[in-house]
Amino acid sequence: MTHSKEDINVFRQTRLKKLDEVRKLGLEPFPSGFKGRQSLASVIETYGHLEAGEETNTTVLVAGRILSLRNSGMFIDLHDPHHKIQIFSHKDHLSPESQELLKLLDLGDFIGVTGQVRRTPRGELTVNAVEIVMLSKALLPLPEKYHGLTDIEVRYRQRYLDLIVNEDSRTTLLNRSKVIANIRRSLEDRSFIEVETPMLHTIAGGALARPFVTHHNALDMDLYLRIAPELFLKRLIVGGLSEKIFELNRCFRNEGISTRHNPEFTTIEIYEAYADFNDMMDLTEYIVESAAQSVFGKLEFDFQGTLLNFKGPWKRKSMTALIFEQTNVDFLTTHTQEEALKAATGLGLKVSPKDSWGKIVEAAFEHFVEKTLIQPTHVTELPRDISPLAKAHPTDPRLTERFETFVNTWEIANGFSELSDPIDQKDRFLSQVNDRASGNDEAHEMDEDFIIALEQGLPPTGGLGIGIDRLVMLLTNSPSIRDVIAFPTMKAK
Repeated sequence: MTHSKEDINVFRQTRLKKLDEVRKLGLEPFPSGFKGRQSLASVIETYGHLEAGEETNTTVLVAGRILSLRNSGMFIDLHDPHHKIQIFSHKDHLSPESQELLKLLDLGDFIGVTGQVRRTPRGELTVNAVEIVMLSKALLPLPEKYHGLTDIEVRYRQRYLDLIVNEDSRTTLLNRSKVIANIRRSLEDRSFIEVETPMLHTIAGGALARPFVTHHNALDMDLYLRIAPELFLKRLIVGGLSEKIFELNRCFRNEGISTRHNPEFTTIEIYEAYADFNDMMDLTEYIVESAAQSVFGKLEFDFQGTLLNFKGPWKRKSMTALIFEQTNVDFLTTHTQEEALKAATGLGLKVSPKDSWGKIVEAAFEHFVEKTLIQPTHVTELPRDISPLAKAHPTDPRLTERFETFVNTWEIANGFSELSDPIDQKDRFLSQVNDRASGNDEAHEMDEDFIIALEQGLPPTGGLGIGIDRLVMLLTNSPSIRDVIAFPTMKAK
């Protein structure tokens, strides 16, 4: 529950008066720094052995935010991001100045406390305050039920409030940070190097998606926020910077918002020379297993009532084989677009007569198969029509050496044997350009410089992209992508 605007105004005026009173005491309510403090964690660890009723003569200096005031401030719960400790503020111990300051404290204030450590007869680790100093005066109140902000709109729009009062939200975002750190370590342990590539692109490329457009005033030219870093990363492989590279950063797609989609999102893209799509599937399993085991200490996770097991090896099956399992229709035997269209229509699918063979296969997969992919599954051999950057399958030119990894019906990873033939690549770009001219605004544009780079020679290369946000959702049992992004995109009020 949150306060009304009228209540907030009343609270703020009251706190502004207290702010003046603090200054009248000759105290600075917003000082710089606080030297010599001990973390709550270190105090708890050092004095955790105290028995109920045991006292010490040891003086400590602690600081944090007030999240509970009881008995006119005699008992204060002082919090940092990870721990809390009780402060006992009694006139027998406090300096006169601190006694006056105590009357001016509110929930949300940051204070520093000097005092002796003890454990109360009830077993609460406590600091007997000798001196209290104001470190930052909070002018706005916390939500009324500070222990559980439940208004979803407020939680996402005012994430700072959510983090102050909801331990689960702090834990989720802290675990996100740990997952990302573990992924970096896992790759560095395998001799991958981290690189950075442009966020502003002159050509929207690297994936099939609708981009955001911005304008550079000095150059008087439109630029695109990147939808994927792929083409620049492959240029680095061409240039020989390293045989193993990765980039972990934001991408932007001007598409819909849902519980699984945010316009800006975090991905990791990985490229390894002399590897293929089978190696990338192995690498996907290694990365996810390592993050799950290292951060959470387990490989089985309950996601909204469904038990997911990330222990490898994961199931691998071709897209057309999975469609056959669900429909008894083998699209590999439909040798033309017309035959595929007829088969799809017979299944009740709504597809356009203009759709290519690969688009029709993709539509059948999305309709009949995706909803069945609960446990981690690599869907392999995707159609060439929807894979403009992947190497063709050696035995069926309609397919590619590409996979998408699904968990809980969601795609979380995409990888392939990278297309290294510049002539084939240019032909595919031209096909995408034709699609774009026909009205497909997600189709790839021609990138002549990338073709020139390929003509310098790209070694056989495996590429992989993993969606960090969705992976963290699965590992933290978060039903919405907004739960795992600190500041998700929201519609303006």
